[in-house]
Amino acid sequence: MIERAGAGPLRRLVVLRHAKSAWPVDVADHERPLAPRGRRDAPAAGRALAEADCLPDLALCSTAVRARRTWDLAAAQWGTPPPVRYDRRLYAAGAPGLLAVVHEVPAEVETLLLIGHNPGLEELVLALAGDGLDDSLERVRTKFPTSAIAVLSWRGTTWRALTPGTALLTSVTVPRGAKK
Repeated sequence: MIERAGAGPLRRLVVLRHAKSAWPVDVADHERPLAPRGRRDAPAAGRALAEADCLPDLALCSTAVRARRTWDLAAAQWGTPPPVRYDRRLYAAGAPGLLAVVHEVPAEVETLLLIGHNPGLEELVLALAGDGLDDSLERVRTKFPTSAIAVLSWRGTTWRALTPGTALLTSVTVPRGAKK
């Protein structure tokens, strides 16, 4: 059951897990690049967001190379990408840390894209979703793979009003790019 978040505009938090990364030897985790599959899937994620009419007003992105590259390839699919803010706090953050960053988002942002890592993103989606459409909650509980997109909707006058259990998980998709 969804707890009432209050009045205000309909807002969407779009959560995108970075695309599949490579594991090169002697490369620090923060610096890992995308794997070939990740370089195919990230643009597919951008196209999926455009097709779902789910383009953000602002993107918050982890500073990790694989997250930044996911953003670059996804946003390249849109005519005019929104502003992006790279935030080191999103790297390896748990749900409470991620939510703290989201709470800082300006009130004029109605759709926010958050690009980061698991397990934090999965934990955040499950914590915020008081309910989900179809089997969306079960799908996230089962697996939130690379390039997965979860869309949470809620009403509130500020992002600080977004608290556990107040959002509806409206969709979960896992876009995949075609092999060439």
